[in-house]
Amino acid sequence: MTRSARIDRETSESKVLVELELDGTGRADISTGVGFYDHMLNALAKHALLDLHVNTVGDLEIDAHHTVEDTAIGIGQALREALGDKRGIRRFGDATVPLDEALVHCTVDLSGRPYCVHTGEPEGQVYAIIGGDYAGSLTQHVFETLAFNAAICVHIRVLSGRDPHHIVEAQFKAFARALRAAAELDPRQPGIPSTKGAL
Repeated sequence: MTRSARIDRETSESKVLVELELDGTGRADISTGVGFYDHMLNALAKHALLDLHVNTVGDLEIDAHHTVEDTAIGIGQALREALGDKRGIRRFGDATVPLDEALVHCTVDLSGRPYCVHTGEPEGQVYAIIGGDYAGSLTQHVFETLAFNAAICVHIRVLSGRDPHHIVEAQFKAFARALRAAAELDPRQPGIPSTKGAL
């Protein structure tokens, strides 16, 4: 069984292509026009062991918001499609990831119920501009958008951090490791890991 998906999404604000393979090796080919976001999506692929191809052309002459958001929509939709009926998965994943002074904890439930709790960023993080065009306020929005489009539950807690780059990168890596654990196939669980019989 190949757990993969391709999403083509076009609006007046962006054109997004996402190709995703859940059981990959961490290969990434990312181009959004937002350099720091490309760096974060490369980290996501590497640490979740996803093969991820993203090509986004967005209205960067306005700002990075639509490009970042619409890419997250595409990745979330691809995750949902690639997960299929979720038969045989572990379902839950948990990771705590340090990056120098930053420390982030993330828990993922591939529940079929979209929810995102995002807490702990230091005051002022939302106003940080990283790499010239990535606003710190976008990070929470990315995870909310991913969660709702993938129909998964995500809890992210920033436990410590000072450098805006480190704070964001630790979040993407923690999410990646938690997602990897949750999406892994469990040899002891041939069915759907829910008492309801569906996720």
